[in-house]
Amino acid sequence: MPPARFPAHAFFVIAGPCVIEDDDLNFRVADHLARLAERVPGGIIFKASFDKANRSNKGAARGPGIDEGLAALARVREHSGLPVLTDVHLAEQCAPAAQVADVLQIPAFLCRQTDLLLAAGATGKPVNVKKGQWMHPEGMRGATDKVRAGSTTDIAVTERGSFFGYGDLVVDMRSFVRMRAACNAPVIFDGTHSVQQPGRGEGGASGGAREFIPPLTYAAVAAGADGLFLETHPDPAHAPSDGPNMLPLEEIGGVIDRAVELWQLCRT
Repeated sequence: MPPARFPAHAFFVIAGPCVIEDDDLNFRVADHLARLAERVPGGIIFKASFDKANRSNKGAARGPGIDEGLAALARVREHSGLPVLTDVHLAEQCAPAAQVADVLQIPAFLCRQTDLLLAAGATGKPVNVKKGQWMHPEGMRGATDKVRAGSTTDIAVTERGSFFGYGDLVVDMRSFVRMRAACNAPVIFDGTHSVQQPGRGEGGASGGAREFIPPLTYAAVAAGADGLFLETHPDPAHAPSDGPNMLPLEEIGGVIDRAVELWQLCRT
């Protein structure tokens, strides 16, 4: 399998469940995405987190942890042939995660954590940095400069919406052009976390409005997004994390197909 890279001029997708689950679920999602990958010019990268360290409540499910989670990701990679991506939250997680993951991801809340960004860049692996919900597009230049201080030159940045008052996010469609210019990196649109409603779900957990995922995704592609980040699950209502803002697995193919069509139309 060739090493994962963010394609320079080909539309690509990062997709998968929010958090790593059992092999049956992981393989089911990965198999579906592997079939869809043939229809995406730049392919699909499978994503899942081994730890959701920024959950709303202390008792919320976090995932299997780094050792079990990385082992599960390795099995997904071997089973499906897809490159894999996972989040890192601490500097010391970067080196072991890079032994398995093809791409490391910096969560939005951690996009200014200098030691974490430097450690991710030092691995030499591609790194996707999510824009903090409070950050302006040009503010992400500092994050990508920190990653580039290591041996990594393959970097992407992700727009995932900005806080709008309490418990809601909005997407500024100018962000794709502005972040690309500021960071000199491909810009991804996170169509699922952009419809998250922090603190507005049951028991203070995050809610979501998944009905807005398709229109926002298509608008982002037309506005200049180079790729997509979409979380998906066969049964979002019973997913351990972020169910209200995930796409049902049966629907993700239609969204991706339309997004590819729009990308091709807007780039010709």
